[in-house]
Parts: sequence; C-alpha cells; structure tokens
Amino acid sequence: MFQPEKDFEEYSTFVFKYLMSLCGNADLAEELTQETFYRAIRSSGRYDGSCKVSTWLCQIAKHIWYQELNKRKRRKTEPLQESGAEDGVESSYCRREQTLEVMKAVHILEENGKEVFLLRITGGFSFKEIGEICGRNENWARVTFYRAKQRIIKEVGRDEM
Repeated sequence: MFQPEKDFEEYSTFVFKYLMSLCGNADLAEELTQETFYRAIRSSGRYDGSCKVSTWLCQIAKHIWYQELNKRKRRKTEPLQESGAEDGVESSYCRREQTLEVMKAVHILEENGKEVFLLRITGGFSFKEIGEICGRNENWARVTFYRAKQRIIKEVGRDEM
C-alpha cells in the first residue's frame, strides 16, 4: 500500500536520482520529483501492489518526463545566431523565399490537407488534437498530414522539408 509521507522519505532521493539520470538538470529533476509524488498521491487508489512502490513511482516519473519532453518539443524555438549581419540578412532572405514556395504549395492543397498541415506546422497541435478539432481521429490526421506533406514536397521539388 502506498503511504505518502513514509514513501516520500524513503524513495524521494531514489526518484530524484532516476529523474536526474533522464534530464541531467537538478532543478528540473527536483520539480519533476515533486510532481511525481503529487500524482502518486492523486492516483494512490490505483496502486495495486503488483510491483514495488519504487518501480511504480519511477513509472510515474518516466511518464512525467515524457510529458515534459513533449511540452518542450512543442515550444521549441530557434536559438539566436551570433553571426554577422550579412549572414543574417542572407539567411533571412533565403528562409523567406523557401517559406513563400511552401505556402504557394499549401495553397493548392485540398481543404482537409491544407487545414491539417497548417494546424500542425503553424499551430503546433498534436495529431490527436488535430483529429479532435476536425471531428476525426488521430490516425486520419496523421495520414492527411503525410499526404499533404508529400504533395508539398512534390510541388516545391525538394526531397526534404
């Protein structure tokens, strides 16, 4: 049976070290450790004792770590470049031209493909969220995005996006 106070004292260091091995950041590992025990308390009724408490806590911690990675992936930003002004202007111009080509190709897509592509690329929505927005399922969103992307690649004449 899960006993929050006792198990926190006994396993918090263990869970912290486990999370440290995953993320390599002490502050983040501490925050995720706290979140792990919070969620363990909330879901303690589902702990059936079929595994050790430490194993159960590490499963929760791993799930939280994966959620953190997904959040970071969605808000990923391009780092600032410290190159000279000439490089910045030239690369900015090239990116703008590439974006223009892609947007022209997006414009010729069928309505579903266009909507899914734009929700995924500009909105950063997951396929599950896109499926919910469009009243379909996650698999439909994945397939529609893939087909739209292939059509855009064909139109732009590139092998990679």
